[in-house]
Amino acid sequence: MMDTLAHLSLGFGVALTLKNIALCFVGCLVGTLIGVLPGVGPIATISILLPITFGLDPTGALIMLAGIYYGAQYGGSTTAILVNIPGEATSVVTTLDGHQMAKQGRAGVALGTAALGSFFAGCVATLFIAALGAPLTKMALLFGPAEYFSLMVMGLCFAVVLARGSILKAFCMIMLGLLFSTVGTDLETGQERLTFGIPALSDGIDFSVLAMGVFGFAEVLRNLESPEARDVVKNKIGRLLPGWEDIKQSAAPVLRGTFIGGILGILPGNGAVLGPFASYTVEKKIAKDPSRFGKGAIEGVAGPESANNAGAQTAFIPLLTLGIPPNAVMALMVGAMTIHGIIPGPQVMTRNPELFWGMVASMWVGNLMLLIINLPLVGMWVKLLQVPYRLMFPAILIFCCIGIYSVNNQPLDVAFTALFGLFGYLLIKLGFEPAPMLLGFVLGKLMEEKLRQALIISRGSFYTFIDYQNRPISLGLLIVAVLVLAIALLPAISKKRDEVFTE
Repeated sequence: MMDTLAHLSLGFGVALTLKNIALCFVGCLVGTLIGVLPGVGPIATISILLPITFGLDPTGALIMLAGIYYGAQYGGSTTAILVNIPGEATSVVTTLDGHQMAKQGRAGVALGTAALGSFFAGCVATLFIAALGAPLTKMALLFGPAEYFSLMVMGLCFAVVLARGSILKAFCMIMLGLLFSTVGTDLETGQERLTFGIPALSDGIDFSVLAMGVFGFAEVLRNLESPEARDVVKNKIGRLLPGWEDIKQSAAPVLRGTFIGGILGILPGNGAVLGPFASYTVEKKIAKDPSRFGKGAIEGVAGPESANNAGAQTAFIPLLTLGIPPNAVMALMVGAMTIHGIIPGPQVMTRNPELFWGMVASMWVGNLMLLIINLPLVGMWVKLLQVPYRLMFPAILIFCCIGIYSVNNQPLDVAFTALFGLFGYLLIKLGFEPAPMLLGFVLGKLMEEKLRQALIISRGSFYTFIDYQNRPISLGLLIVAVLVLAIALLPAISKKRDEVFTE
């Protein structure tokens, strides 16, 4: 306990410097902005802004990128409530009751409940990170190459099961990401792999090129084909602070949503995205009058909004303690850490305590900033919702091209990004979810490295991964991975899974 308090004091010392406060504010503001504007997600935005972070120190860069991620969760609720368009995937559920409340003249109460619930959930989730950080890091220090490889296999299996749509398609995306990760020169043999004689590929596919193409360019193309129709609420927003009756109705859903979102956020794959859906389902199941849901029930806003913010922050736990990204945004964080020469994993806490605890403390600061940014500036966000797509998306493409060119000053990088953009758009049209591919790409190089190390130590014996006497953790992780896949493939479970995602 005393160690945690000492670490937190170190973290606040880092987070409360003028520079890091400013970077946290910029991240939260940009995150709220892209959460408010429909069609632009945190994955695309972080991809675009990655080159900007090159000139920053690692702690400041990650504080800003983290602010963008959880700031987008806050901002998405504004669009969902006022326009009936989810600014973020996690805000889909909020449209059901939030927009109905707005139509009934209670838009301010809905926005205030969402903001206060998110603030509470964010603070509690940050406590989870602080409490679990040290124990998980100590456990991770016991891991060898075999355990790390098995852990990443388990993570990818969870990503397959929790991805939306077909399990087979998600598996194909994971394998494609692993294949992309092998492009380039083999570090041990010096042989080029899958470069097809193109010199630009000898160093491999650049992470920012792939991410910006598949998520930035492809997202623009996908949104251009959607009709530009926005059902902006004409009623007055009204008072922002919920009344005593509203607080009584939403207090328990906020607590349940925080717990559900916090637990699911740790899971690899779509855990953080599933939190709001799970929270809404729970609230509807236990409600005395389920018919109220979809007609302006405040519980349908309070629970899911708390769940999505809690999940967004607990997603940092496996990243910072084990070095395993649980979703596509965390995969981008791995890319950012690698660019700054930091190896994600348990060494982060021991070798870079300022970075780890500085990020944890900055989340408290960021949550307070978001409360201040969101509620008083609602009028400005409403004005921004009137920005036409035809002006917004060309500007996004221009920033994408400038950002990607600035990484290596290579015009070919821009061409590759455009190519991956078309590829990502094709994947979306064919019903493939690109996020598992990015996870596979990020983990691919780490998996190959740990696989080789484990085989060298065991003199080429694959038995080292299932050696129950010397490697019980590795065996346990692989068993969990196989069980997860096997259970998901059972006809009854598979049918239920499809129904849940469809709903």
